[in-house]
Amino acid sequence: CLPANQERLANGRLVTVQFHPCAQVVMTAGHDRSVSLFQVDGIRNPKIQSIYLESFPIYKARFSVDGEQVIATGTHHSMFFVYDMMAGNIIPIPKVRGVEEKFLRNFELSPDGSFMLLIGTSGYLHLLSMKTKELISTMKVNGRCTATAFTPDSSKIYSYSKEGEVFIWDVRSRKCLHKFEDEGSLEGKCIAVSKNNQYVACGSSSGVVNLYTTDVCLKENRPKPVKAIMNLVTSATCVAFNPTTEILAVASRDTDEAVKLV
Repeated sequence: CLPANQERLANGRLVTVQFHPCAQVVMTAGHDRSVSLFQVDGIRNPKIQSIYLESFPIYKARFSVDGEQVIATGTHHSMFFVYDMMAGNIIPIPKVRGVEEKFLRNFELSPDGSFMLLIGTSGYLHLLSMKTKELISTMKVNGRCTATAFTPDSSKIYSYSKEGEVFIWDVRSRKCLHKFEDEGSLEGKCIAVSKNNQYVACGSSSGVVNLYTTDVCLKENRPKPVKAIMNLVTSATCVAFNPTTEILAVASRDTDEAVKLV
């Protein structure tokens, strides 16, 4: 296949590559302050459009679940942008009332399209309404939160702390249901829940990715992993399940070609 973004290669590091949820389109975004959309046909992969956000190097960008918006956060900003693809408008969200954060970088969108979860500093997690982009509630973990994941039905949030603890939250009540220690984790880096809600994968700074069954995670404080994946030698920075929960991708951005399919 040709490079997906061959009609407009980025000038800076790419931080996001994501397929559109319902169209044959791929988005790229990165440090050159732009979000680009390409039609993926495998022949030319023509560029649809590029959006330039002035003095806003992008930290992360994501399609909304319905595919009508793109949310983008910056590397050094407390604001974020929403690009309305239907209207073609770029909407700045300058400050979310009740969210006192110097930088807003990492976030997750719930699979049902209702919520946006902002990962703040000092262990704060801010739950926003996807519709209004207003704060619903704030939760707090002990230590610093490094990664979060919604369950497929959007009823729970798994939040992974720098200290290697995983807190499980109920989205409706915003109460902590349970917490467990990720075995042998020196520093939590990334977390994913499989689409059938059967497994949870936790990746740490040592490169080890632990795979747990969700029922054990909800009961035990020190669950035993079903499998410890040792193939990465540098910090595990990305874990992702395929839609049928048959393959787990584990990757490290600290070295070239460090992607393994399990």
